[in-house]
Amino acid sequence: MRNPHNLISSVVLLGALMMFSNACSHRTSDDAAAKDIQDKVAKDPETKNSQVNVVVKDGKATLSGKVKAAPAQQKVEEIAREEPGITSIDDQTTIEPEMASSQQAAAPAMAAAPVPAAPPPVEKPKPKPIVVPAGTVLTIRTEQALSSKNSQSGQTFLATLAQPLSVGGVQALPAGATVSGTVVTAKSKGKIKGEGQLDLALTSISVGGHTYQVQTNVLSSTVKGKGKRTAATTGGGAAGGALIGGIAGGGKGAAIGAGVGAAAGFLGGAFTGNKQIEIPAESALSFTLQQPLTLPPPAN
Repeated sequence: MRNPHNLISSVVLLGALMMFSNACSHRTSDDAAAKDIQDKVAKDPETKNSQVNVVVKDGKATLSGKVKAAPAQQKVEEIAREEPGITSIDDQTTIEPEMASSQQAAAPAMAAAPVPAAPPPVEKPKPKPIVVPAGTVLTIRTEQALSSKNSQSGQTFLATLAQPLSVGGVQALPAGATVSGTVVTAKSKGKIKGEGQLDLALTSISVGGHTYQVQTNVLSSTVKGKGKRTAATTGGGAAGGALIGGIAGGGKGAAIGAGVGAAAGFLGGAFTGNKQIEIPAESALSFTLQQPLTLPPPAN
């Protein structure tokens, strides 16, 4: 008959051996499952670029690491769930932000690209002023009557520019511009003897709200004895054409033309008695610039 104490010891030892064998079997099975899941994740087209770690213990699979997108995360869970012996899944994976990855990848390229230099600003050439040269003829039309008898030396008279003036194809002065002049000398002729005289010159031209000083020749006309008269220009220029036709006829009918002789200019022929030098309103006269006239650049 066996010793009861030896029998109990044998039963306990057998149980321990069975438990140890079972534990070893479970550990081997868990390790194999983890490796199988890891291999399938690495081979699957959706998950092969994911960085996933798999740990299996007592049938529970713990997943950790990073995946590229939500579909890849779902595919890893599906592979783990289909593994034999897996009873539960603890998914601790995180999705790697695509935008951040794109920005990080693009950053070196952006840093390497040179920034183009801004082109220098193009300076437009500044418009040049208009210079009316000396010797230019200004034809005017008087706005008031002038005479050797009634006008006074130093008196100012007004006129308008009868013809537009251009320089180099650009209009410098428009017709109708206001012109100011001065009576240089006004001396009445006596009945019996004495000399009548009337001298005129221009002093300024106004256009566009601005007034410009000018220096011209002096138109001079005298009458002596019994009606004998002379006409001349002083300060440069010839007498011929300086006093423009039809003035004696008066007013608006006066012709404008540089070819008209000076004798026909003021009075239009011989006269007797106490005739004075008279220039009716609307008479046309020509003056010559003695100094250049500088005007601002033309408006765009």
